[in-house]
Amino acid sequence: MKIFNWFKKKKSTDMTEELKLHLAGATVRHKGKFDSLISYSNDKEITQEFIDKWTAPFYFNLHKTDGEWINLIIGLKSEITDDIILTNLGDFNWRTRQTGAFFAAIMDKKEFTEIIGTHLIKSEVCYAGSEYAKVLASFNTEESISYLEQYLDYYLLQKDLYFDQRQVMEALKFTDLVNNTNRIDRHLDNWRGFIYDRRKSELKSIEKIKKENGDPKMIEHLEKNSAWLEELDTVWIKERIDTIERIKAANNV
Repeated sequence: MKIFNWFKKKKSTDMTEELKLHLAGATVRHKGKFDSLISYSNDKEITQEFIDKWTAPFYFNLHKTDGEWINLIIGLKSEITDDIILTNLGDFNWRTRQTGAFFAAIMDKKEFTEIIGTHLIKSEVCYAGSEYAKVLASFNTEESISYLEQYLDYYLLQKDLYFDQRQVMEALKFTDLVNNTNRIDRHLDNWRGFIYDRRKSELKSIEKIKKENGDPKMIEHLEKNSAWLEELDTVWIKERIDTIERIKAANNV
């Protein structure tokens, strides 16, 4: 399948280091507060056989909540070991890392909170942040929630980095709803400031398109998106954490 071509290409000795990083998801490299933290890393290269069995079939489907998906994962639970989880988490790639985080959630491996939390706050690869946030919210411990807050304390102030601020805010809001807390409150001003800057950028794009007599549908889409930016939605994360809980509750391990 073409969707998995990256797994074959990543082994090529002709590939430049820059391209390898891009394929891994390191599309934005940044220096920041968390650089000194050590990310969990494998001591040997991940094998193609492992990727084909324990990453490729899953990484693109982690958003699913349907019964077929749930039953598929339940059927695999007895095979998912700590080593499988850690091998995924220790590979420098968004596909493997988010798959490892998902496996940690369904196996209720809260002992991997530090690894997943560090991956979140370092934000070394794109696309995986929302999965980390979902998993940390599903753990719902003081430690896991603290990583969500550390992320927000820093990245809401980085106006030039549009990463996973929204998803982390929504994950924290979800934990507030579950725990009857209000931890999100102290982040709201920074969130509004972050969104204000984002909205300014969106509005500039809209005005530019209008001046160029651009596509009305594109203008409508951007205007709608700009108005939506500040809202926080927890429906998606509730659905996905409910799915995790259903898988966890299956007693086949």
